[in-house]
Formats: sequence, C-alpha cells, structure tokens
Amino acid sequence: MDYLKDSKSIAFLVLFAAAGLLAMHANFSQLLGAPNQFFTGFQFFAPVAGAFLGGMVGAGVVIAAQVADMLLTGKAFTLLNLARLLPLAFAAWYFSTPRKSKLTAVVPLAAIALFLLHPVGGQVWYYPLMFWGIPVVVALFFANNLFARSLGATMTAHAVGGVVWIYSLPTTPAFWAGLVPVVAYERLLFAAGIAVSYVAFNAVLSRLKAPGFVRVDRRLPLATPSA
Repeated sequence: MDYLKDSKSIAFLVLFAAAGLLAMHANFSQLLGAPNQFFTGFQFFAPVAGAFLGGMVGAGVVIAAQVADMLLTGKAFTLLNLARLLPLAFAAWYFSTPRKSKLTAVVPLAAIALFLLHPVGGQVWYYPLMFWGIPVVVALFFANNLFARSLGATMTAHAVGGVVWIYSLPTTPAFWAGLVPVVAYERLLFAAGIAVSYVAFNAVLSRLKAPGFVRVDRRLPLATPSA
C-alpha cells in the first residue's frame, strides 16, 4: 500500500469517502422493522468503490464513510450498528473481485446456510434461496455482465444484512415472507443505480488525472480510450 504515502492518493480516498458520506443523507426508503432507519443514496454508490480502489481498500473506504456518519450523527456504537457496517463493505468486495474468480460465491452461500440454520429462517427457506442464490449464479456464470454483477453486489449486501438482522432482532416467518416484493423492487433499483454509477464514475475518472492505483475501464461507454 505504497500509494497511502502519496498525498494525492490520500486526498482522493478522502474525497471518495466524503462523497459517500453525502450520499448517506439522501434517504431512499425506510428499512422495514427499524424505525428511523433508511436505505440511502449510498446503496447506489458504495459498491463501485471496490471496482476503482480494489476490494480491501474499497471496503475500507465504505466502512470509514459509515463510521464517520455515525460520529457526525451521534449514532451509538452498539454491536448491531457496528455489524450493519458490513453489508456494503462486502458488496464493494464482491463488485471488485476479478471476473474470473468464483470466491464471491462464498459469502452468499455462507449467508444462506446461516439463515436456514436459524429457527425462523428455516421456516422461510425459499427466501434466501430466491435472493441470495442470485450472487452465487452471477459469480459462476455472469460475472462479465455489468448489471448482473451489480445485482450480485447488492444481493450480497442484502445477504449479509439479512443474517445480521435475523440473529439480532426478533422476527417472524410472516415478516420475511412480506419482504419478498419489497426486496425484489428495491434491489433491482439498487442494481440499476450501481451499474449507472459505475459507468458515470468510470467516464469521469478516465478524463481526470486520478492516482495510478485507481482502476479505470476504458472499454466502457463514455470513457476516454487509451492513447
């Protein structure tokens, strides 16, 4: 991580985290079963950090932005709140993983197993298979497709968040069954937003003198081709 010694690189990381921090204050929809908790614009933006910064750094920036938001808003550092830092970090990692790699299937598979092992989760066995099987299929067969990879990333975030939720809060099978149409609608929108965000950021970064460690795909639409 020699780039962390370069002031330009550090400034870029800070600006990227600041953009995420602003996105967290654009509420999109309320988180069902959690009063005053919302999905925000960060859901549409966070996973692309992994594509440009690499999996570990991207996930770190996503977590840093969320921790900064907790400090600024005075949110308590409870175990549940800390666990909720993980879903988008895993989404960034999923989105960044080389397209030929199958490692991204591990997290949703583990989430499916943990959900089914829970007494409530076992009664709605179709729920994790329906949604969290998607990132597994994408990792194995459709990782080169931008929208599919975006859908896999947001479903990976949903898988990690779902496991945290079912093991942390009391729920019922009816609660999870009722989420099916809501999750389908929200995650399709999140996936579309992630794909559009990636193309847009890629186009902008291809025109700027970003630090050398930033990964830009000059084959994508709107990107400036290599000289």
